[in-house]
Amino acid sequence: MNESPSSPSQDDLAAVHRLREAHEGICEGLSRVIVGQNEVVEQLLIALFAGGHCIIEGVPGLAKTLMISTLARSLSLSFSRIQFTPDLMPSDITGTEVIQEDRATGTRSFTFLRGPVFANVVLADEINRTPPKTQAALLEAMQERQVTAGGKRHPLEPPFFVLATQNPIEQEGTYPLPEAQQDRFMFKVFVGYPSYEEELRIAELTLGDVAVAVDSIKPALGTDEVLDLQKTVQRVPAAKRVVAHALDLVRATRPDEPSAPEVVRRMIRWGAGPRAVQFMVAAAKARAILHNQYHVSAEDVRAVAHPVLRHRIVTSYAAEAEGYTTDRIIDELLKRIDPNQSPITQDARLRKVLES
Repeated sequence: MNESPSSPSQDDLAAVHRLREAHEGICEGLSRVIVGQNEVVEQLLIALFAGGHCIIEGVPGLAKTLMISTLARSLSLSFSRIQFTPDLMPSDITGTEVIQEDRATGTRSFTFLRGPVFANVVLADEINRTPPKTQAALLEAMQERQVTAGGKRHPLEPPFFVLATQNPIEQEGTYPLPEAQQDRFMFKVFVGYPSYEEELRIAELTLGDVAVAVDSIKPALGTDEVLDLQKTVQRVPAAKRVVAHALDLVRATRPDEPSAPEVVRRMIRWGAGPRAVQFMVAAAKARAILHNQYHVSAEDVRAVAHPVLRHRIVTSYAAEAEGYTTDRIIDELLKRIDPNQSPITQDARLRKVLES
């Protein structure tokens, strides 16, 4: 069986080197404003270069908005923040048609006024505080990269990256995103509390002028470069064994699968769908070149398993009773499923596919 990845072109090698340099520059710039959160920043960059969207969950005061706006500045991307509230209407996001009169001719015509969704990086702040009708207004934009108004389609300028924040506390008066809508997001990223040393550094930074620090950040990549790097990520080769390992992990989350572990049968009601495999492989490709490699390994797949799967797993009452979170279940799966000896790839019928 031949699984050696194809040799990359000189242009692709140069693009990987350029992304690595940009990654270092972005992290250096963000460190002037954001303390810690290196893993969160890397996951956001992986999703961006893989062409996906993110849900970001964390308690208030963890600089989520500042992190996202600073990231957009480091990439020369336009940024828009939408504060989701119970009275927000879909047209407040997408835009609306208004009647304008031509003073010269006296004729009237409809003109589309673009909403805040027409930006490269869109922060949907506290998305679970607005009703489902308004939440759904983002779906077409996220999936189709366009907005339809008055029977006309208005394309969104690439790259287009939606970051939706959620507050894990204060659930009264909120409208949790349905599983079908959460599935549209590539990653769900958790932003945790800083360490003692990091929080001390944050307190010291607040004594200075944060605005001056933000203004000092220079763009590490231009818009065209981001688009070129997204295309480069798509060309990163992934061996069939690596793709099969991603498939093993996703299918193992489904309690009705014959190969599902006992912990999955007891703790999960619904597992991840096919989109999880696509996102996991795409994210693994982006992670590979961020780490200066031009082929995907099983390590890359396993590194993105948590943010890809955690919002696609519906736990059972038994899981809640026994304190099993989705991340703990994913940890169990990563321990049980070996990249070389996973239960699904040992199937004789599937081995033929892998060896073809």
